[in-house]
Amino acid sequence: MFELSEESIVELQTPPLPYYWESGRSDFGIGDRHPNRRNLGLFDLLIVAQGDLHIGENGKEWSLGEGDTLLLLPDGEHYSVKPCERATTFYWVHFEHRIWQHGVRVSATEGMAGPSPFANPHPIRLPKHASLATPEIAFELMKQLLSLPVGDSFWEEQSLLGRLLALLEIELQGSTSTPATRLAESAAAYIQRNYREDITNESLAEALHFHPNYIVRCMKKKYGATPSRYLLEFRLDRAKKLLVATEWPIERIADEVGFRYAPYFSSCFKRHSGLSPLQYRKQYWR
Repeated sequence: MFELSEESIVELQTPPLPYYWESGRSDFGIGDRHPNRRNLGLFDLLIVAQGDLHIGENGKEWSLGEGDTLLLLPDGEHYSVKPCERATTFYWVHFEHRIWQHGVRVSATEGMAGPSPFANPHPIRLPKHASLATPEIAFELMKQLLSLPVGDSFWEEQSLLGRLLALLEIELQGSTSTPATRLAESAAAYIQRNYREDITNESLAEALHFHPNYIVRCMKKKYGATPSRYLLEFRLDRAKKLLVATEWPIERIADEVGFRYAPYFSSCFKRHSGLSPLQYRKQYWR
């Protein structure tokens, strides 16, 4: 097991989605080294199939074995730490993504107030280094990538890259799952299912069978927001989508997303976005 910290996580904000560039398989003999590179401009995902690979990046070093992955950064300097000590095979994938962070935790509710009312607030959180529980799946995805015709497989390449990153994200979720994390996720799911209803800390505690103060602490740790703040952010995010996608009056939208009084909804909306609901709608309706 590797030690997990925020520096062990690379977070890609979406949209846009990561863009596939190229991939390959490298076979090294004893004494061979991974090439040194600086500011490649692309993410370089390494997946070791057999042997060992000794890589450093920006002063930190890893020794990778079978089933290990390492995500090298676009603006980093990576280099060989020492030569391979046995025959080694690894796959590599180069992909581009413009909005990313390394070692900085972002609240899950951030992004809901983005410039587009239909923005997907889901951040793709990938492990910097992982030991895959089922490396055979990653190997098979790489074999499929490498079998595609060059230059005529855009959608297949993008799809396989997405499946590969999803595998890494699932791996990270498994490694970070704790009872407190699972409770926070259950609370968020409950809020998303019932956001039209009156939800209080007490009603949430009754539904989840935990003390309200403990639920608050878990959600603040996981999402950076209390349940009430998370609920407000989620309601306003839904309201933005309805303002753009429908011609419903403000009163109906307020009621649809769980506000009893339209003036209170408008006040919350303006504090959150800097615009009134009508002003926000006019940005997208001509």
